[in-house]
Amino acid sequence: MAATRHVKAWLGYIPFRAAAAIFGLLPERAIRWLGENGGKLWYARSSGRIPLLRSHMRRVLGPEATDDVVDTAVRGMFRSYGRYWAETFWFRPRRKAAIARRVEHVNFEPIYAAQRDGRGIVFAVPHLGNWEIAGIVANEIGSPIMAVAEDLPNPHITKWFVDLRAEFDIEIVLTTDPKLRSKLIRRLKDGGAIALLADRDVTGGGIEVDFFGATASVPVGPVVFTELTGASLIPVAAYFQEGAGHRIVVLDEVVLPHAGSRSERVAAGAQLLVSSLEELIAAAPWQWHLFQPHWIDDSGQGDAS
Repeated sequence: MAATRHVKAWLGYIPFRAAAAIFGLLPERAIRWLGENGGKLWYARSSGRIPLLRSHMRRVLGPEATDDVVDTAVRGMFRSYGRYWAETFWFRPRRKAAIARRVEHVNFEPIYAAQRDGRGIVFAVPHLGNWEIAGIVANEIGSPIMAVAEDLPNPHITKWFVDLRAEFDIEIVLTTDPKLRSKLIRRLKDGGAIALLADRDVTGGGIEVDFFGATASVPVGPVVFTELTGASLIPVAAYFQEGAGHRIVVLDEVVLPHAGSRSERVAAGAQLLVSSLEELIAAAPWQWHLFQPHWIDDSGQGDAS
């Protein structure tokens, strides 16, 4: 039985290694083309998922958006996610400097202000564009990032993701690490930075908020760790530029309320954070990689592929 599981794990891991090997040999323009067109192919094969995604985009774009605008955004989601994976497979440490040179920085002053005050930083990140890119820039400005990742059933794939993110200057702590909480708190109290994906509750332990006008559950971690440590809570997104390059947008610090009980403060802080995430997502909704049910009233729509 153990031998069978080992073989299955390796077979599941081989496609990742093969894709990384092949994409790593290609020029950047070629991998972008392959990624985006691979996304278009996935769109063509995903008819069961499309109604859910149209519903997502309708929430973000608003009731005034035409069906054509909504459908264009849905197709863009697939192209964007294809580009994300293509860039992920293509990345090599030797390309780090060239990637960093093509990153546009927008409103980094909240980061510098937190650094001047000696405060830790909680980067609250939505699933937008290529969020891995933020690690390169954070390292450049002297705030290397610690982030949390799921410990996947396949240990080889887990290791591949951990090693990959290390190359992006992101130190990973797995969800199964018994010292997870203490490691994140220590990093923040030492004036360091952590990055937490903040727009989607994947554990079932989140908090309900109003998200684009409807109830959704989001992770509570960004607000909780901010309150525990006095860190600066900063929303940030890394968008794809048209063609080569990326654009990292930093929003102003989300200041948590002081009044009320702790649970009330966390709930109010989560809503404030979501308002900032809405701003980041609305700037390029077709780059929001949300392919699963998200809002409470999505539950009956399933997660068709």
